[in-house]
Amino acid sequence: MTHDAPVQDAVSLNEWLRGRPALTGVAPDWDLDALPADPTVLFEEWLLGADAAGVPEPHTTTLATVDADGVPDARTLILKRVDEHGWAIASTRSSRKGAQLADAPAAALNFWWQPQVRAVRVRGAVVEATPEESAADLAARSAAARADVADGDWVLWRIVPSRIEFWQGSRDRRHTRVVYERTDAGWTHRVLRD
Repeated sequence: MTHDAPVQDAVSLNEWLRGRPALTGVAPDWDLDALPADPTVLFEEWLLGADAAGVPEPHTTTLATVDADGVPDARTLILKRVDEHGWAIASTRSSRKGAQLADAPAAALNFWWQPQVRAVRVRGAVVEATPEESAADLAARSAAARADVADGDWVLWRIVPSRIEFWQGSRDRRHTRVVYERTDAGWTHRVLRD
């Protein structure tokens, strides 16, 4: 193997990447004049709409945290629930994400539903659920999924959102974003065009 081979491979890869189509899904109609005051209502509408349209595993999300050096880290997991207490995810306290959430209790979630050219971004502070809630979540998992979890190691965390963004792509690159931000009085929202 010569030193030129990796360069040629990188060039080929970059050409391949550049040639891939993007935003190939079909965006549903979106009435921007009928946005709900509560972003969780819109999220439920989008999530159930994605499921009804056959989007595989629409409850799968990317969780982003930061490590002790402030370096971002991300992984894919399942959204457990959304309610007035926050957006729940779960894992072991002894995991890398558990250590990162203990050190820096803030996180972001990102959902991507390619067939509908839609994404949802959520960010905010992270709080632990009660030990009873975490135990109930663990108990709801299969026996195989519970088998290697040490006693007291399973944690249900909630991201308490301060900002939620709904993004719908457009092939002409005039994407639509609706950004909800939490204030002392509740949620505000604004429509942005990229």
